[in-house]
Formats: sequence, structure tokens, C-alpha cells
Amino acid sequence: MQLLDTLVGKALRRETPTREEALAVLRTEDDDLLDVVAAAFRVRHHYFGRRVKLNYLVNLKSGLCPEDCSYCSQRLGSRADVLKYTWLAPEEAARTASAGISAGAKRVCLVASGRGPSDRDIHRVADTIAAIRRDNPGVEVCACLGLLGEGQAEQLGEAGADAYNHNLNTAGDRYADICTTHTYQDRVGTVDQARAAGLSPCSGLIAGMGESDEDLVDVALSLRTLDPDSVPVNFLMPFEGTPLESEWTLTPQRCLRILAMVRFVCPDVEVRIGGGREIHLRSLQPLALHIANSLFLGDYLTSEGQPGAADLAMIRDAGFRIEGTGETTMPAHRKDAVTPRKRGAGTALPPNV
Repeated sequence: MQLLDTLVGKALRRETPTREEALAVLRTEDDDLLDVVAAAFRVRHHYFGRRVKLNYLVNLKSGLCPEDCSYCSQRLGSRADVLKYTWLAPEEAARTASAGISAGAKRVCLVASGRGPSDRDIHRVADTIAAIRRDNPGVEVCACLGLLGEGQAEQLGEAGADAYNHNLNTAGDRYADICTTHTYQDRVGTVDQARAAGLSPCSGLIAGMGESDEDLVDVALSLRTLDPDSVPVNFLMPFEGTPLESEWTLTPQRCLRILAMVRFVCPDVEVRIGGGREIHLRSLQPLALHIANSLFLGDYLTSEGQPGAADLAMIRDAGFRIEGTGETTMPAHRKDAVTPRKRGAGTALPPNV
């Protein structure tokens, strides 16, 4: 297909596809799906070879969130049957993280429910980072704590965090349809704060929330403009007891098209297969590895994932290899463009007084 040759050429030159070209990827026929995957693989292989980066989630604080994000099982008013608990002790969180690291995870993602952290919460996370690094000095640590206040990104950097995740989730024009307690611009502002503090920005989307093709392309193009280092692509898990519990619209083929579209729009960033891959991609998960170069290992925040051993076998059987802790995920041109953080290598914050 001429479209795919055009998209590959633009991606290898790091040029942005047009909105119409990105939309055309989502509207390709099933007969052309393997061609789409093969074209996306050419881009993925050019920047990342056959490496797969493994990430591991640690849920530091679960449930009881005051925000009303309609996709989330932890939202205000959720009737979903999920665990609810306050902050894990640092040593307990470190033990949980070590389980993922020992299985091959290169990055630990520390997540906490809520609108955003208090200064006391930042100190809790700092202590947790220190506990993780004592036994795993080479691991990357990403924090995902909600909307950041003034100076909090800098504090996380001083505590040893490498990255900060805050997803855009959907197109700006429809953000109010899925959340009313904060705005799309609040999310953009938090990603900008993280970048300004020297943290590697991570921001992605959720597909399957009733959005249109145009919405998916618009959020992907917005992410291209925001220029995060990693882009998680999540597929809605319609938890019973949430407003989107009936949204079962995704097919494995559509998930692959969405991943391919994101790869063409964001060709040289870490595209990560996020939550929902098991239930929506199903037996086509190995094909997704030809597009994305990263995935979450094991369980998610409030739901079980595919067993870690099955993930590792899938990666091997598909002919890929796990990226090691001594390897840099980002292509050289992105790595060289990053301004080094002005922080220590994981120094603890002073006591919160």
C-alpha cells in the first residue's frame, strides 16, 4: 500500500504524518492488517531493534479516589469490587518491586490513587524509592501520583525518580466527557512540570471509551506535540460498577491498528502496551510486539494480568529479547537531546516537619 510506504518513510525521517494519513491507518481493511503490522515493525525495528522493555507496576495506594474519571475502578462513586488500602510501607513496596525486577523488569512504576500527592506523600514515595534502590541500584523508577503541585516534580527527582507518568487519556475536546473533577490542561501541565524538573515524561492514552477515530488521532497528535519519552497505549477494562462498564467495542484487529497509528505518529518513542491487552488483543498479543517495544509485566493496578511466565514465553516465542538494565531504551538522537537532571542519584529527602 502506498499509504504505508509513505508513513514508514516519514517515520524514519521523524516527520509527523498528516491527520488524514493517521486516520487512514485506523480505517484499513482486515485483509491489509498484516501489511499494517509489517510496516509498523519496520519503524519499530529501526529505532528499537527486537528489544522489549519490561515494566512492573506497584500500587502504593488503592481505591478511595476523589476524582470521577469514568474509566477508573478507583473513581469517586465506583461500585467495582477492588482492593482499597492506604499507603504501603516502603519495605513492603520494595519487596513487591523486587518480584518484578527479578523476573526481568527494567522499570518500576510507583502508582497511587488520588487527585495528587501531598508533601507528606512525596516523602513517603521518596522513602520507597530509597528502599527499592538499596537492593536494585540499576532499576529505573517512574512515579504516577496524579496532578503535581509546585516543586513536587523537583522533589521526586531529588529522591531518585527517573520518570513521571501522567496520561492524556483522550482528545482534549472530549476530556470533559470522561472526567469533570480536573481538566485536560491540568494533565498537560503536570507532564510539562515533570519535564521541566528533568524527569523523563511518560504520557499515553486509553482506547475503547466510545471515542471516534478522530479522537484517537487527535490525542496521538497531541502526544506527539507534548513529546514524551514513553507512550503507554491502554485498552479500556470495563469494570462492572463504573460508567463505562458496557463499553466492549474493541477487537484485536482494532487494537493493532491503534498501536500502529501511534507508532507512525510517535515513531522514536517507547510505545508501551498497557492495561487491557490480555482481554482485547487476546491471541494476537505477539503481533503487538512487532509494533510496540514495551509492556507491563504481570498484574495491573486493580486487575490481574497474564502470568509473568507467559509474558516471558510470548516474548521469546515471537523472536524478541528482553532489554537489559545496562541498555538505553531511547534511540541515540533522543538520549543525546535530554538535559541531564540537576539532582543526586537517589538521595533521600529531609524529614517532613
